[in-house]
Amino acid sequence: MKRITFFLITAFLSITNGFAQAQFTITHGPYLQALHETGATIVWTTSKDAIGWVELAPDDSSHFYLKERPKHFASSHGFKDVSRLHKVVLQGLQPGVKYRYRVYSQEVTSHVGTDVKYGEIAATQVYRKAPLTFTTSRPDQQEVSFAVINDIHGRNEVMKSLLGQLDWKQTDLVFFNGDMANDLRSEEQLFAHYMDTATALFASEVPMYYARGNHETRGNFASTFPDYFPTTSGHLYYLFRRGPICFVVLDCGEDKPDSDIEYSGIVNMDAYRTQQAEWLKAALERPEYKEAPYKVVICHMPPFGGWHGEEEIATKFVPLLNAAGAQVMLSGHLHRHIKREAQPGAHSFPVLVNSNNNMLKATADGQQLRIEVLDPSGKTVDSITLRPSR
Repeated sequence: MKRITFFLITAFLSITNGFAQAQFTITHGPYLQALHETGATIVWTTSKDAIGWVELAPDDSSHFYLKERPKHFASSHGFKDVSRLHKVVLQGLQPGVKYRYRVYSQEVTSHVGTDVKYGEIAATQVYRKAPLTFTTSRPDQQEVSFAVINDIHGRNEVMKSLLGQLDWKQTDLVFFNGDMANDLRSEEQLFAHYMDTATALFASEVPMYYARGNHETRGNFASTFPDYFPTTSGHLYYLFRRGPICFVVLDCGEDKPDSDIEYSGIVNMDAYRTQQAEWLKAALERPEYKEAPYKVVICHMPPFGGWHGEEEIATKFVPLLNAAGAQVMLSGHLHRHIKREAQPGAHSFPVLVNSNNNMLKATADGQQLRIEVLDPSGKTVDSITLRPSR
């Protein structure tokens, strides 16, 4: 009897396992990346290889099912991408407009020669729940509100607690300023350690911008990190204007010399930071930076601390930022709160290092940019106020 029972249980598990494997689903996302005045990128994943597209509709009084909505496909080099990771780049949108959207994927079961066979379709809901939305930025925006968290290291409950303090209707964007995980070993870890929580909280509708930290450079999955967080520049360092602020987002790289045993000979960060400095020199001449009333630098590691990577930032990035009139650098990495004022001969702007348990919350208008440091209870423990540059 025991053998028969064991056989029946095994057979049942085998059948249900096979059925589960046969299901085609959206596994993670969607979430927004690289949102700007006339476009955005929408990212999600599926359980099997598929093509993917986004249906887009204006946020008017019409039902999403009123008519067929335009389809924007994930594609490259003239082909629809077949992948488990889907990235749809939306272009030609109107500034300051709210859009409704849903994502679609259709499994590709076979592709032999010119014969392509398709399987099931998966999509986000627009019937039993409201469609997802996003709003493009606009050049004449007078006020902007943003938040910064860093060094979460997979602590989803800490992230929920910090971001739970925000009024999402009054928050324009969020920065992840590095070290959101301890390392990157798989797609599942990336989502389980922070991105599933971010998507559930806000990232499907409020844009998130990433400044890679040194821990996102570690692990066998680290080299694929850029695929999940595309930017307008095509690099992990970029610059963009939102309202009165120009944000300069830098990629700090690793904190130890490239030859350190911890990296097993797999990194080339010094040359990468030199390349980034060349980009930065040109980017700081762009009108969206020079004409911005506020100039904010986001960089996971601060330009002090005495470690190799911090010294590289101090010598390769800071002189360029000093010459270009940067007003503040927002950092993390050190797991404690530090506010260091401008120092002659070093950085000519204040550096605010956020701890791994606090959040930065900022608002800017024509009169001031105020950055508050909030502890887990929501209490303001420090702040910086900047006036518009002239």
